[in-house]
Amino acid sequence: MSETVKSSQSCQSLADWLCYIEQSHPIDKIELGLQRVRQVAHRSALAQLPGKVILIAGTNGKGSTARTLEQLLLAQGFSVGVYSSPHISRFNERLRINNQDVADPLWVDAFAAVEALRDDVALTYFEFTTLAAFSVLKSHPVDFCLIEVGLGGRLDATNIISPDISVITTIDLDHQDWLGHDRETIGQEKAGVFRPNKPVVIGELAPPASVLARAAELNCPQLTVNQDYFYQQSATGWSWRCAAVEYQQLPIPALPVQNVATSLAVLSQLALLPDPQSLATLLRQISLPGRMQWLQAQPAILLDVAHNPQSTAYLAGRLAELKPRYRQVLGLVGMLKDKDIRLALAPLTPIIDQWHLSSLPGARGASAAQLAAALAVADSVEYPSTAEAFAQVVARLQPDDLLVVFGSFVTVSAVLASYYQEAI
Repeated sequence: MSETVKSSQSCQSLADWLCYIEQSHPIDKIELGLQRVRQVAHRSALAQLPGKVILIAGTNGKGSTARTLEQLLLAQGFSVGVYSSPHISRFNERLRINNQDVADPLWVDAFAAVEALRDDVALTYFEFTTLAAFSVLKSHPVDFCLIEVGLGGRLDATNIISPDISVITTIDLDHQDWLGHDRETIGQEKAGVFRPNKPVVIGELAPPASVLARAAELNCPQLTVNQDYFYQQSATGWSWRCAAVEYQQLPIPALPVQNVATSLAVLSQLALLPDPQSLATLLRQISLPGRMQWLQAQPAILLDVAHNPQSTAYLAGRLAELKPRYRQVLGLVGMLKDKDIRLALAPLTPIIDQWHLSSLPGARGASAAQLAAALAVADSVEYPSTAEAFAQVVARLQPDDLLVVFGSFVTVSAVLASYYQEAI
């Protein structure tokens, strides 16, 4: 990060702009609401994105759903823009156009444009970066814009757009301080991405009544899992069907099958389902950084950004399948303190043999001692930073061990930085 940047006039690089907007509104300070971002967007029609627009909300699975849609659309020859957050290694990851992260100069121009537009309107970090991303997309017309909601849906900055299709991937307890303390209330917030008479795809296996009621109220044509489309997974493959279309014996991808199934439902709404052979080929190759990402094979190191009860339960299921191959499973975890740490760690306690707990920096970072108190296991090791934890754990790994790193995008990012710094 650059040194302190006192004014936008002094911003020359992407690092300068990120420093400037974080100074104005720290990245970890959340303020939901559409008035500010809508006011600025209106000044240059930034909410009017090119092509077909798909807005993806959900507690978990937004990134993998967007990634699957992106790759399947690109394979059919369409141009695709994807806006997502947070990033893992570089800010540029937040916007991809045709499978390429947007380069610094385009971001710099977009930030300057938004700064000129906003005048005296104060924008949050996420609002500023969202408008910048929309500015880039408007200058690079694509066939499809895949927009991932940041937090919730109804009051998230991305919700100023008019999607052609709205998606809810999953609904679980997360960000309760902003979204509510039960699934019905959280579901109602996420259903804020629905639009009157526009199709919705619901990938949540047990959708709250609030979600279904909102879709009915707005007369949204629905595709809901286990009602309108179906998938079934076995140890060797999986199947998917919707109306007259059915795929059999698909390869199991690295990404969650539930989210891939949701992506196929979206494509069915667009009448763009792939042929079986193309789909099978893509599923064998598709991946997403930080989602069941293998860093190395021996000793095995696996990264996953799982950070709430639903996502850690999925991770626990995958680890249970892997565990017989290894002498022991070690867990390195760092989390934000506004998560339900106890419930998030609980699914993994039967799987992980040795716990390594890392403090995370910043106002939202939980300390290793807080993790230890929530975990309440007999034996765990605490570290002041993720980098130190990773270095010490890796130094003692045996060839037949599996180390899984999880708990936050911040944790995974720190491990990736440490790993590749060592490789230089």
